[in-house]
Amino acid sequence: MTPLHFWFEFASTYSYPAAMRIERISRAAGVPLVWRPFLLGPIFRAQGWNDSPFNIYPAKGRYMWRDLERICGREGIPFRRPSRFPQNGLLAARVVCLASSEPWLPDFVRAVYRANFAEDRDISDPQVIVGILESLVQKAGDVIERAGSSENKERLRLQEEEAIRLGIFGAPTCMVGEEMFWGNDRLEDAIAFARGSSVVGGSTVR
Repeated sequence: MTPLHFWFEFASTYSYPAAMRIERISRAAGVPLVWRPFLLGPIFRAQGWNDSPFNIYPAKGRYMWRDLERICGREGIPFRRPSRFPQNGLLAARVVCLASSEPWLPDFVRAVYRANFAEDRDISDPQVIVGILESLVQKAGDVIERAGSSENKERLRLQEEEAIRLGIFGAPTCMVGEEMFWGNDRLEDAIAFARGSSVVGGSTVR
């Protein structure tokens, strides 16, 4: 079965509910899941933005926060609007790149998102990330050190280049081969496509 590549940014609002539920729904469907962190900053700058579009366009931002609150309420996901937005998820993204095959990776991703969007903690603070890692692995400091190595930094840089090559313009984005599904509300469509179905006119056909 074609794997689903889940491209996400730790600062991305709609990536939060997507990340909290994607492992559950992909596992239930039998679809292999690949976690692909990247940074939206370079992509936004290429479009002429120096901030999140939700900050640049206040009306859009107000709608987004209320929409996110509704989504999280529906899914039973805790939500607290962060006092600073967007936050810098670089270190957390480097940890994910380093630990791409580790069994604790999904729990780490969800814990970082909870820290950002449910607990209003500073995910750019290494001590916050260390604390999350300490709840999941031994020698959390060693993980942080290896995440900051030149080799791992290059790994994230190459992943960023791949996101740009694929035409990814926002998060979350699911890629099934070269087929793109953008947004938390397209996860089910991506899962259906990965299972060998196609989505036509709102209906799933085989």
